Amino acid sequence: MPCQTVDHVRLSEDGTALVILDQRRLPLHREYLYLQTQEEMYQAIRTLAIRGAPAIGIFAGFAMYVLAQRMPREKRGEFERCFRAASAYLNSSRPTAVNLSWALRRMERVLDIHPEADPAALLPLLRAEAQAILDEDIAMCTAISEHGLALLRPGDGVLTHCNAGPIATSRYGTAIGPLILGAERGMALRAFADETRPLLQGARLTSWELQNAGVDVTLICDNMASSVMKNGWVQFCFVGCDRVAANGDTANKIGTSGVAVLAKHYGIPFYVLGPSSTVDLACPTGAEIEIELRDGEEIRSMWYAEPMAPAGVKCWNPSFDVTDHSLISGIITEKGICRPPFTESLRALF
Repeated sequence: MPCQTVDHVRLSEDGTALVILDQRRLPLHREYLYLQTQEEMYQAIRTLAIRGAPAIGIFAGFAMYVLAQRMPREKRGEFERCFRAASAYLNSSRPTAVNLSWALRRMERVLDIHPEADPAALLPLLRAEAQAILDEDIAMCTAISEHGLALLRPGDGVLTHCNAGPIATSRYGTAIGPLILGAERGMALRAFADETRPLLQGARLTSWELQNAGVDVTLICDNMASSVMKNGWVQFCFVGCDRVAANGDTANKIGTSGVAVLAKHYGIPFYVLGPSSTVDLACPTGAEIEIELRDGEEIRSMWYAEPMAPAGVKCWNPSFDVTDHSLISGIITEKGICRPPFTESLRALF
């Protein structure tokens, strides 16, 4: 599948810019950004114009290809120094999502395995690697969706948190991929999408994607999840992930841990869906996952015509939380469903 047909992350027609759908403007406005500098790309990641761990990885691959075209080509050493510096700079934009560093390492490895190639010869190799990251993600999302759909039966209700759909990935998505694939095949399923404070990805993006796919979706506030579960409307919880530690602890959008605790109380299976590239065996437990802290204005004033909190009030605004592995029924990757003990099943993936 050529990059140009992926609407939310693609190269410009001449290949010299990266074009992304600005997720900050959805669902009311469909606007695209044309990015050529590393500063623009850094800000796109940092401000969530592009978001979702797999999509960030795809973005990073093509970003490095675009940036490489603007680097000095006279000397291999100078080109390589600029390339690795740009990679490190982009990697600093968001510390929690492992796909960012994973994709950047893949692009750097192109230089490592072609030590004699001059910069001009490296450019098509870098583009091919970025395309491979995209193609592999499409295949992974399709496989994850198939594995997740195999758990569901017609009429099941699935609660999800944050956004792990097509625009956070490449196609179908991870957490809501089974629902979209099910709708494509005519299976009647019900979705309950948490609004996902403070950035409202569930309200703005997940409900929009599911509605567009023809899924019966109901948007709920984050603090309604317990009532929905108690009413018996939910048979599964499917969530995405930004990083999975070696013991199965999982980082995802803030509020995911609370959903898992509720699911445990009500006896509802809680599954984490994501590509194997989000599994970080070098990270022993969730305690070692760096949690990104964001601007308190996202709580105080971001979505309001005027501030909804008293001036000067202290805010604590972590972007992610860590769900303990003991609360997780299974981790669904493109290679199948990992079950506890995760220290064994996750290692077996590799």
